[in-house]
Amino acid sequence: MNIYEYPDLQNGADLITRPTAQTSAAVSARTAEILQQVQLSGDEALARYSVELDGVKLPSFRVSEDALKASARELSADLKEAIQVAYQNIQTFHRTQLRAEEPVDTMPGVSCWRKSVPIGRVGVYIPGGSAPLFSTVLMLGIPAQIAGCQEVILCTPPQKDGTVHPAIRYCAQLCGIQNLFALGGAHAIAAMAYGTKTVPSVSKIFGPGNTWVTTAKQLVSLDGVAIDLPAGPSEVCVIADASANPDFVAADLLSQAEHGPDSQVMLITDSPDVASGVLQALAAQTAALPRQQLVQEALQNSRLLLVQDIPTALQWANLYAPEHLILSVENPEKWVDKVENAGSVFLGHFTPESAGDYASGTNHALPTNGYARGYSGVSVDSFVKKITFQQITPAGLRHLAPTIEQMAEAEGLQAHANAVRIRVNSL
Repeated sequence: MNIYEYPDLQNGADLITRPTAQTSAAVSARTAEILQQVQLSGDEALARYSVELDGVKLPSFRVSEDALKASARELSADLKEAIQVAYQNIQTFHRTQLRAEEPVDTMPGVSCWRKSVPIGRVGVYIPGGSAPLFSTVLMLGIPAQIAGCQEVILCTPPQKDGTVHPAIRYCAQLCGIQNLFALGGAHAIAAMAYGTKTVPSVSKIFGPGNTWVTTAKQLVSLDGVAIDLPAGPSEVCVIADASANPDFVAADLLSQAEHGPDSQVMLITDSPDVASGVLQALAAQTAALPRQQLVQEALQNSRLLLVQDIPTALQWANLYAPEHLILSVENPEKWVDKVENAGSVFLGHFTPESAGDYASGTNHALPTNGYARGYSGVSVDSFVKKITFQQITPAGLRHLAPTIEQMAEAEGLQAHANAVRIRVNSL
């Protein structure tokens, strides 16, 4: 890790930059070409890109009902039990998010309210490259279920043998997802955005992915297809004081570093002893990891900040706005109100970030790359539209009319004023 001792907050912009490069013009142009070809040629283009980019030739993109049902036989009992526990916890947490709102009388005779209406058809993209992220099926499928979305379209890259990983199929079954397609990359995003004879078009697309997927999501959003949130490489920031266990902290840092070479991890501590201990633990634990090459590349872009105290550490964390923030400190509850920018926060020495990734109940689809300054993670709200309603009585309109007329005329919008005046004059 790159080590910085007592850095200056006022001149710390370089210390909160991410290692991710801007999407190249070549990637943008190639992605736009893929999107256009799928729009023009539909399934024919998908078949061509499946061979060229996914490396498989499939008789059908759609995963059969038999394959979905077979998933339960292909997984160990222990894994199925773990998935069931995670499913229950995620469902329990997310169910509390769907609340009906009561009408509010803003003044006598004027009633306003909001109603949550599920998005009819949504698409979820599940990465399946270096690791089949079946946990993301739960994180997206469960809130879609709770929200009441009528149809969920799931795309995920096929394995080398053309099949979809059984854990992805199993989680899809749990979440009531029947429309599963073995499609990866930008062409999968194009299929969900524009629709083909085989793949239905959707109103909103969710899910993480590589540069091609992220670029495709950004481009289709310009065509009126909503997307969940800006998503990039994984990241974690750990704030640790003298009470922290260096082995625990190192393990948390490595759990994000192993996602890939462009992941970033940051340790902010006021304890030189903890800093030293974490560096030693990182070396020892990395040596035992199967993905150690990826980890070592990620650590080259990662940072250790030695600061004066925990309040200063929190200032740095808020400036960084991490996807995941771990408060590995004594009495972490007393610092909760100081957290302003973070996707998800983990309190105390026995709350690892991987708990949120899998099974504590919170969602792991979170804003990265500093977007936590203005974005929230995925929730049930992400799968609904909030429609406002209002109803005004004749007496209510009399009370409100002078206000509307004055404001409309001041903006030079006489027809707006007339729409009120003509009603009041009829009373």
